[in-house]
Amino acid sequence: TTSGRMDAYAPRLMVEGLRAMIGKGQRNSEVRDCICRFGCVYLAAVGGAGALLASKIREAELAAFPDLGPEAIYRLRVEDFPCTVINDCHGRDLYFEGRAKYAIKRKEAQDVHSEG
Repeated sequence: TTSGRMDAYAPRLMVEGLRAMIGKGQRNSEVRDCICRFGCVYLAAVGGAGALLASKIREAELAAFPDLGPEAIYRLRVEDFPCTVINDCHGRDLYFEGRAKYAIKRKEAQDVHSEG
């Protein structure tokens, strides 16, 4: 699901025991703070790779909000599931870190280009 649509619910779910979430997009500051507070992790799966991701799910159990259909929450048992830790319980944010590294590299490239 679109991660941002779940941001309103994520803090409550973490209070209730949620410890890992899978999505693609960025999470808001409240969710990132709760990830740290409750010892959770937010994982990003590669967009457009639904068939690959589905083949790695060994078990899926409906956990909450069945009336939301595809937006419902499932407890998954996965094996060799290709995803990346984006936000961890130490406050790291790979999206932020990646953009910062890109900005530094871009600035260095611009500086080299302007010197030449």
